[in-house]
Amino acid sequence: MKLLYAPASPFVRKVLVFIKELGLEDKVELVKVSTTVLDQNAELAACNPVTKIPTLVMDNGKSLYDSRVITAYLDSLVASPSFYAADGDARWDVLAMEALADGMMDAAVNARYERGLRPAEKQWDDWVDGQVKKVHGALKAFDAAASSFGDRIDAGIVGAACACGYLDFRYPDIGWREDYPALGTWYAKFSERKSMQETQASS
Repeated sequence: MKLLYAPASPFVRKVLVFIKELGLEDKVELVKVSTTVLDQNAELAACNPVTKIPTLVMDNGKSLYDSRVITAYLDSLVASPSFYAADGDARWDVLAMEALADGMMDAAVNARYERGLRPAEKQWDDWVDGQVKKVHGALKAFDAAASSFGDRIDAGIVGAACACGYLDFRYPDIGWREDYPALGTWYAKFSERKSMQETQASS
């Protein structure tokens, strides 16, 4: 398999954490690409019509995209542990938490793009504020549930951790731990995992 990726993406990080936690590092070749909406990578475009990362090229040559699709596929390759509950309420709880984490990452990335890519005279402050409000909505929900996270690890947990990590990476001054202490305490412990330490973005 081949993963087309850029290390700064929180969605990529989620996939990389899965690869490490599931013991699939020897089965996935990492191919670093640089791409933006304004300067799209040709190799990525050949594998993914919407030219987004992460994109996983399977051994049969077919491509998977959207981090949630990729993580579900990776999880299907191992007998255990499973990062997705098989059925019942537990499965929907994990999927809902993963979706919440992805929504938080979407909002944070969108605000970053607005400030980093759009010309200053065209930036929309109210739109950025709306994205940041979404981030805080997710943080509040995670903080309310953090006391129940314990030591478990699943797709929702990994997503929440990568979303928090992205805030540390791109929004170091947001001070989210002060407003969401339970989440901060949980994240401090979870981020010590080898998979999290080895996937931290630095640029």
